[in-house]
Amino acid sequence: MCAEFINLTMENLADEHLCCIIRSKKKHPGVEAKRLWLQQRLKEGHTFRKLNKKATVFIEYAPLASAWVPIRGENYMYIYCLWVESKEKGNGYGKALLEYCIQDAKAKGKSGICMLGATKQKAWLSDQSFAKKYGFQIVDTAHAYELLALSFDGTFPHFNETAKKQQIENTVLTIYYDMQCPFIYQKIEKLQQYCEEHAIPATFLKVDSLQEAKQLPCVFNNFAVFYKGQFQTVNLLDVATLEKILKK
Repeated sequence: MCAEFINLTMENLADEHLCCIIRSKKKHPGVEAKRLWLQQRLKEGHTFRKLNKKATVFIEYAPLASAWVPIRGENYMYIYCLWVESKEKGNGYGKALLEYCIQDAKAKGKSGICMLGATKQKAWLSDQSFAKKYGFQIVDTAHAYELLALSFDGTFPHFNETAKKQQIENTVLTIYYDMQCPFIYQKIEKLQQYCEEHAIPATFLKVDSLQEAKQLPCVFNNFAVFYKGQFQTVNLLDVATLEKILKK
C-alpha cells in the first residue's frame, strides 16, 4: 500500500479539512468549533493524522496526561478516534494509522497506548476488535465500558474512581460534552431545541478544561448522558434515541 498521510499542524490547521464533516466552501459550525479546540490541543502534543484526500480516514490521539478523559496512566497515549469510512476499507489504512501511533508512542518513550471500549461495540467508539488484533487488552472496567490498553512495559492505565461512579444528584436529563468531535455542536443544538419544544427539563454542561474532564462522574470520550441520576451512554444522541431514554 502506498498512500500519503499528513498530520495537522498549527501551520496547516486553518486550511485542511477535519475528515468527519468535509466542506469545501461553506463553513460548518461543528468543524470550526473543533478547529478552535484543536488549536490548543496541538500545543499539548495532540496528534491528528489523516489520509491526504477528501475522505474520512484518520487517527486522533494525545498524551493521556493531557487527554480530556477521566483516565489515569500518565505515561500513556490515548486514542480518541480511529476511523476509516466504509468505501476506503480494504486498503490497509487502519493498519497504517494504528502502527504509526504505536511507533510514535514508542519513539516518545511512552509506556503504552489506551482507548475506550465497551462489552458491546458502541457506534461512536473505535473498533475494539481491530485494536485487540494488535495486542490491546482489557485492563479496567466501568460497568458496561472497558479500558483497552497496549502496554510496552507491563504498566497499565485505569479509570478514575469518579468515572466508575456513574451517578449524579441531578435527576433531569444531563449531558456533558466538549468540542472534540465536529458532530457535537449540532447534536447539542438539536437536543436543546427538542427539549425546549417538549418542555423537557435538561441540563447541558460543556466541559471546558482538562481538570473538569479528568473529574467527570462517568466514562467520557467527548460526550456523556445521564437520566434520573444514572449514566446512560457515551453515544451521541439523535432525537429517536433520546426518546427511548426518556421512556425509562
